[in-house]
Amino acid sequence: MLKLGDSLPEFLGTNQDGKEINSEQFKGKKLVVFFYPKASTPGCTAEACNLRDNYSVLKEKGFQLLGVSADSVKRQKTFTDKYELPFDVIADENHDVINKFGVWQLKKFMGREFMGIVRTTFVFDENGICIQVIDKVKTKDHAAQILD
Repeated sequence: MLKLGDSLPEFLGTNQDGKEINSEQFKGKKLVVFFYPKASTPGCTAEACNLRDNYSVLKEKGFQLLGVSADSVKRQKTFTDKYELPFDVIADENHDVINKFGVWQLKKFMGREFMGIVRTTFVFDENGICIQVIDKVKTKDHAAQILD
Protein backbone atom coordinates (compact mmCIF):
# COMPACT_ATOMS: atom_id res chain seq x y z
CA MET A 1 0.00 0.00 0.00
CA LEU A 2 1.16 3.53 -0.70
CA LYS A 3 2.50 5.37 2.32
CA LEU A 4 3.39 8.91 3.36
CA GLY A 5 6.01 10.43 1.08
CA ASP A 6 5.20 8.18 -1.89
CA SER A 7 4.48 9.76 -5.27
CA LEU A 8 1.10 9.65 -6.97
CA PRO A 9 1.21 6.57 -9.22
CA GLU A 10 0.64 7.03 -12.93
CA PHE A 11 -2.81 5.68 -13.72
CA LEU A 12 -5.49 5.65 -16.37
CA GLY A 13 -9.09 4.82 -15.57
CA THR A 14 -12.64 5.25 -16.84
CA ASN A 15 -15.10 7.44 -14.98
CA GLN A 16 -18.85 7.07 -14.49
CA ASP A 17 -19.49 8.72 -17.88
CA GLY A 18 -17.09 6.44 -19.79
CA LYS A 19 -14.43 9.18 -20.05
CA GLU A 20 -10.75 8.56 -19.42
CA ILE A 21 -9.25 9.96 -16.23
CA ASN A 22 -5.48 9.92 -15.76
CA SER A 23 -3.00 11.02 -13.14
CA GLU A 24 -1.60 13.72 -15.46
CA GLN A 25 -4.85 15.70 -15.07
CA PHE A 26 -4.01 16.32 -11.41
CA LYS A 27 -0.47 17.66 -11.79
CA GLY A 28 -0.02 20.82 -9.74
CA LYS A 29 -3.25 20.19 -7.80
CA LYS A 30 -4.03 18.80 -4.37
CA LEU A 31 -5.80 15.48 -4.80
CA VAL A 32 -7.88 13.21 -2.57
CA VAL A 33 -8.21 9.65 -3.90
CA PHE A 34 -10.65 7.56 -1.91
CA PHE A 35 -11.14 3.83 -2.44
CA TYR A 36 -14.42 2.22 -1.45
CA PRO A 37 -15.52 -1.44 -1.64
CA LYS A 38 -18.84 -1.21 -3.52
CA ALA A 39 -21.02 1.61 -4.85
CA SER A 40 -24.47 2.07 -3.32
CA THR A 41 -23.77 0.02 -0.19
CA PRO A 42 -24.51 1.74 3.14
CA GLY A 43 -20.93 2.58 4.18
CA CYS A 44 -19.82 3.65 0.72
CA THR A 45 -22.92 5.77 0.25
CA ALA A 46 -22.38 7.46 3.64
CA GLU A 47 -18.76 8.20 2.74
CA ALA A 48 -19.53 9.57 -0.73
CA CYS A 49 -22.44 11.68 0.53
CA ASN A 50 -20.33 13.13 3.36
CA LEU A 51 -17.72 14.17 0.77
CA ARG A 52 -20.49 15.53 -1.47
CA ASP A 53 -21.98 17.55 1.39
CA ASN A 54 -18.55 19.04 2.19
CA TYR A 55 -17.41 19.36 -1.42
CA SER A 56 -17.46 23.18 -1.46
CA VAL A 57 -15.21 23.34 1.63
CA LEU A 58 -12.81 20.78 0.15
CA LYS A 59 -12.73 22.72 -3.14
CA GLU A 60 -12.09 25.99 -1.24
CA LYS A 61 -9.04 24.31 0.30
CA GLY A 62 -7.89 23.42 -3.22
CA PHE A 63 -8.68 19.70 -3.21
CA GLN A 64 -9.74 17.68 -6.24
CA LEU A 65 -11.67 14.50 -5.34
CA LEU A 66 -11.58 11.15 -7.08
CA GLY A 67 -13.34 7.98 -5.94
CA VAL A 68 -12.33 4.49 -7.06
CA SER A 69 -13.98 1.07 -6.76
CA ALA A 70 -14.09 -2.14 -8.78
CA ASP A 71 -17.66 -1.46 -9.92
CA SER A 72 -18.73 -1.21 -13.56
CA VAL A 73 -19.16 2.10 -15.37
CA LYS A 74 -22.94 1.53 -15.30
CA ARG A 75 -22.99 0.96 -11.54
CA GLN A 76 -20.78 4.03 -10.96
CA LYS A 77 -23.09 6.13 -13.17
CA THR A 78 -26.15 4.99 -11.20
CA PHE A 79 -24.30 5.78 -7.94
CA THR A 80 -23.20 9.27 -8.98
CA ASP A 81 -26.59 10.16 -10.47
CA LYS A 82 -28.66 8.87 -7.56
CA TYR A 83 -26.58 10.68 -4.93
CA GLU A 84 -25.69 13.69 -7.12
CA LEU A 85 -21.97 13.29 -6.58
CA PRO A 86 -20.07 16.33 -7.92
CA PHE A 87 -16.78 14.46 -8.42
CA ASP A 88 -15.59 11.66 -10.69
CA VAL A 89 -15.47 8.04 -9.66
CA ILE A 90 -13.41 5.49 -11.53
CA ALA A 91 -14.83 2.13 -12.55
CA ASP A 92 -11.77 -0.08 -12.03
CA GLU A 93 -13.10 -3.54 -12.84
CA ASN A 94 -9.62 -4.75 -13.85
CA HIS A 95 -8.08 -3.43 -10.60
CA ASP A 96 -5.39 -1.47 -12.46
CA VAL A 97 -5.68 1.65 -10.28
CA ILE A 98 -6.59 -0.35 -7.16
CA ASN A 99 -3.39 -2.41 -7.46
CA LYS A 100 -1.17 0.63 -8.07
CA PHE A 101 -2.33 2.05 -4.73
CA GLY A 102 -2.09 -1.36 -3.01
CA VAL A 103 -5.62 -1.44 -1.57
CA TRP A 104 -6.66 -4.89 -2.92
CA GLN A 105 -5.97 -7.04 0.11
CA LEU A 106 -7.10 -10.00 2.16
CA LYS A 107 -10.09 -9.00 4.28
CA LYS A 108 -11.92 -10.77 7.09
CA PHE A 109 -15.63 -10.43 7.72
CA MET A 110 -17.87 -12.62 9.88
CA GLY A 111 -15.27 -15.39 9.99
CA ARG A 112 -14.78 -15.37 6.22
CA GLU A 113 -11.58 -14.40 4.41
CA PHE A 114 -11.67 -12.90 0.93
CA MET A 115 -9.85 -10.45 -1.31
CA GLY A 116 -11.32 -6.97 -1.62
CA ILE A 117 -10.77 -3.24 -1.48
CA VAL A 118 -9.63 -1.96 1.88
CA ARG A 119 -11.43 1.37 2.38
CA THR A 120 -8.54 3.86 2.28
CA THR A 121 -8.06 7.51 1.35
CA PHE A 122 -4.84 9.09 0.09
CA VAL A 123 -4.20 12.84 0.06
CA PHE A 124 -1.56 14.24 -2.30
CA ASP A 125 -0.05 17.72 -2.36
CA GLU A 126 0.48 19.86 -5.47
CA ASN A 127 3.76 18.02 -6.14
CA GLY A 128 2.04 14.63 -6.22
CA ILE A 129 3.50 13.54 -2.86
CA CYS A 130 1.31 11.59 -0.45
CA ILE A 131 0.83 13.75 2.64
CA GLN A 132 -1.90 11.73 4.36
CA VAL A 133 -3.13 8.13 4.41
CA ILE A 134 -6.47 7.53 6.11
CA ASP A 135 -6.97 3.81 6.72
CA LYS A 136 -9.56 4.11 9.48
CA VAL A 137 -12.17 5.97 7.46
CA LYS A 138 -15.13 7.39 9.36
CA THR A 139 -17.70 7.13 6.58
CA LYS A 140 -20.12 9.67 8.10
CA ASP A 141 -17.39 12.21 8.95
CA HIS A 142 -14.78 11.61 6.30
CA ALA A 143 -14.36 15.20 5.07
CA ALA A 144 -13.35 16.26 8.60
CA GLN A 145 -10.63 13.57 8.60
CA ILE A 146 -9.25 14.97 5.35
CA LEU A 147 -9.38 18.57 6.52
CA ASP A 148 -7.72 17.90 9.90
